[in-house]
Amino acid sequence: MNPAARDLRRFAPALIRWQLESGRHGLPWQGTRDPYRVWLSEIMLQQTQVAAVIGYYDRFLQRFPDVRSLAAASADEVMALWSGLGYYSRARNLYRCAQQVGDAHGGEFPARAAELEQLPGIGASTAAAIAAFCHGERISIADGNVRRVLSRLLAFDGDLSASGPQREMWDLAQSLLPTSPSPEDMVAYTQGLMDLGSGVCTRTRPACEKCPVSDLCAAKLQGTTERYPVKTRKVARRHESWWLLVLRRRLAGGSGQVWLERRPAKGIWAGLFCVPVLADEAAAFVAAGVQPAAAQALPAVAHALTHRELRLHPLLVDVPPGKAWQASAEGQWVAFDRLADFGLPTPVRALLEHLPD
Repeated sequence: MNPAARDLRRFAPALIRWQLESGRHGLPWQGTRDPYRVWLSEIMLQQTQVAAVIGYYDRFLQRFPDVRSLAAASADEVMALWSGLGYYSRARNLYRCAQQVGDAHGGEFPARAAELEQLPGIGASTAAAIAAFCHGERISIADGNVRRVLSRLLAFDGDLSASGPQREMWDLAQSLLPTSPSPEDMVAYTQGLMDLGSGVCTRTRPACEKCPVSDLCAAKLQGTTERYPVKTRKVARRHESWWLLVLRRRLAGGSGQVWLERRPAKGIWAGLFCVPVLADEAAAFVAAGVQPAAAQALPAVAHALTHRELRLHPLLVDVPPGKAWQASAEGQWVAFDRLADFGLPTPVRALLEHLPD
């Protein structure tokens, strides 16, 4: 079938019907028009699976029920609560955004996507989601899942790693919006795009037999679904090895402490607390002030980041209680039973929770 002959006016109504009948309806951030809750969920869901987000979302709302309480918290409180969810720049921007909403907008999120996009950490797709879900604005989201859905629907050949085709895709997405003025239709349509991209029109092995718009999909009709979306630019990944110096101090009564330092304000794990990170094993021994025989090498851990592949080599050194330690300006001894109060990188938290006796 010639894609030009397809009646794409049927796309939005079909997607809305499918979402109302078969889409997701039980997620904790659904059924609300509170911009704070929608914003929080959208930020958490960036590059993170729904199952991993639900617990964090609930805990955040218990501790910070509104944007004002989040803005009034300390950065360390926010990072500690986020710890384990990854992509920590999201948490830093979340905190900055809450403060800006409080300072510049009187504690109320702007209603329009164009204004929302000016806030820290809110990109075009997140702004569109908030505006569509909370205010019924006729604007399309455009995250990775949605781009995949629409590029297959339209057999869009533009390279979505380039800005020009991205703008063209955005214009096409806008042209597919429902014509109904109903805010409820915009909510169902927006949620339908999300549901379709995450559960049906997946990156590999899309479930075309379950798709409510498969008869309109140019890629399906051509048998080329795996070809889309077109993206030629590949992310260059660097491989690095880091040595983690785990300094443990045992105290009377069986309790213990670990030495933590704040990471630099920029770079990997920025602003989090962490055990000292060294470039090589020799530097770790020098920093600990011990001979190699006094350190216990723990199993190496692989940790993947967006642009890096880290190989983490932990070295455990038990420091006698009376031994002096040259404290850094941002370092401190922390009791193991207080680690939950500190924002720690996920692999470091896991390491400290499973140290050998």
